[in-house]
Amino acid sequence: MKISFSTLACPDWTMPQIMEVAADAGYDGIELRFVEGEDSLWKLAAFSGTQMAANRRALADHGLMIACVDTSCRFHSPAAREREAAIVEGERMSDMAAELGAPGIRVFGDTIQPGVDRDSTRNWIAESIRNLADRTTHKGVQVWLETHGDFVAADETAAILRECGSRCMGVVWDPVNSLMATGEPLAQGAAQLGSAIRHIHVKDFRHCTDGVQYVLTGEGVFPWQDLSHALKQLRYDSFLSFEWEKKWHPELEDAAIAVPHFAKWFRRAYVHA
Repeated sequence: MKISFSTLACPDWTMPQIMEVAADAGYDGIELRFVEGEDSLWKLAAFSGTQMAANRRALADHGLMIACVDTSCRFHSPAAREREAAIVEGERMSDMAAELGAPGIRVFGDTIQPGVDRDSTRNWIAESIRNLADRTTHKGVQVWLETHGDFVAADETAAILRECGSRCMGVVWDPVNSLMATGEPLAQGAAQLGSAIRHIHVKDFRHCTDGVQYVLTGEGVFPWQDLSHALKQLRYDSFLSFEWEKKWHPELEDAAIAVPHFAKWFRRAYVHA
């Protein structure tokens, strides 16, 4: 199993900064979410022309892969033009992912809109993701749906995948999302999603008076042993990706602390256990 971290932890960093920290901490890969404050990454000079070529060389020199390219694409809108705009954004991100050798792009379902029912929303999501997958297949880039929003439960995510019917799809499993939203046990989520899981987000947390607080890995209540057992049952050998949500929670420890901490904890708890 390999480890990566999401650049949600360091949204304003440049690619050289990101790669340096990843390599120094012993990561195998990077999950791209924000770079230089931008989430539509295809707009950045870092991912075009000579800078793209330089970054590809630097990744190779550091022994790093791009584990996943995260989009902000959501396909829940009742308006067909808005869903098409999200598909176009996903297609642009998949072009970038292909150049970087990333195996997939992350998308969301995501939220049932006012006045709309669940079945209609599920149909729109499935149709949109299938259309996007049709546009990315020839590039060798899959579309990965994250367990998130109103379809966070594993059975809901699995139902969307079945309706899509595309072999070029998979799941970004975020067991913390599911645990917080529905109380779904990790064993249940892993069993329902099974071989569709392509990428996994992890983070630790603890309960507090006003909800949940993210904490450094190993200092919270996330059931790491349950995850370890689920991964063994799945024979999972892809990326376990540390998602430190500094972008959304600026009060969190800086990425320069949290990112190396996860890698060190992982080697001690999972590799050398």
